Amino acid sequence: MVDGPVVAVRGEAYREVAPEIARFAVTARARDRDREATLTRLAERAAAVRVLLDGEAGIDRRETGELQVRPETRRSGERVVAYAGSVTTTVTVSDFTALGELMLRLADQDQIEVAGPWWSLRPDSPAHREARHAALADALLRAREYAEALGARVTALIELADAGAAEQPMMSRMAYAMGDGAESGPPELELDPQPQTVHAAVQARFAISEPVLG
Repeated sequence: MVDGPVVAVRGEAYREVAPEIARFAVTARARDRDREATLTRLAERAAAVRVLLDGEAGIDRRETGELQVRPETRRSGERVVAYAGSVTTTVTVSDFTALGELMLRLADQDQIEVAGPWWSLRPDSPAHREARHAALADALLRAREYAEALGARVTALIELADAGAAEQPMMSRMAYAMGDGAESGPPELELDPQPQTVHAAVQARFAISEPVLG
């Protein structure tokens, strides 16, 4: 139990920082009337994606996600007219230098769909800690301002609680830089990594000296 006056404040901090990693998804698809042919094509296309990714030195991580193989039937009845399959690989990179080129080369493969990139920070990014420290400093500044307005001063920290933090992931803005048609060189994809908004907030209670009222 605290004797004497107390001031309760909320401290917040917002920061915009450059993204540290980018993720994108590569989906291989296949469809045929014959189930075995569908599976064979799907395996071949997924293998082609793996070979292309194996040749990239800038990839931090890749994970195989959802695999789907399903029969397609007519609207009425259960007669199978075709089989469709897909497999998705999620790729994570921290070197954005050749990211656009890599995505275009993947998208140039037969029956391959590429989505992304999605920019973000690493879970242990120093940006989160810096935002929390700034939020605490903001809470202390506010408490001191309130105390000074009352002719008092902050004497002790009573309670401190994390009020939540959020990182706002951003989609990229993509720009295609195509030739004028005179040369048939490979297309170029220029990506603009978008800053990530980091937010931290704390709830704090401080003891203050007796106010001077009047």
